[in-house]
Amino acid sequence: MGVSDLGSKDSSSRARRRAGHEAISAVKMPEMLTATVDAWAEAHHLSRSEAICKLVELGLKIAPAASAPAQTIASDATRIEEIAVHEIEGLLDPALPEDERERRIRRLTEGPPEFSHERIDLPKQHRS
Repeated sequence: MGVSDLGSKDSSSRARRRAGHEAISAVKMPEMLTATVDAWAEAHHLSRSEAICKLVELGLKIAPAASAPAQTIASDATRIEEIAVHEIEGLLDPALPEDERERRIRRLTEGPPEFSHERIDLPKQHRS
């Protein structure tokens, strides 16, 4: 069915015909990209539409996975902090009083309090 055939059919018959089939998507591409896709399609004996589908499928197979869920990121951050604390404890003078050791560890893992508003990994404090 060509583009001119679309005007000759009523919209209800087109809707019925498409029900249960793939969605139609329009893609806007620069001329050079369109020419490259057309050349790839011709080399693989595909229509432009089939070529775009295949190229998108191939791209998605090699694309990095979607970003990790927030829970995974939070558990990774907790694990990283635990490792940092362990390493810092090994570097601190064992003769330091416990409260001074904790203060130094906290300052190194959380940063100076005067910069806490700059940290992107902490929730923002709303001023009242």
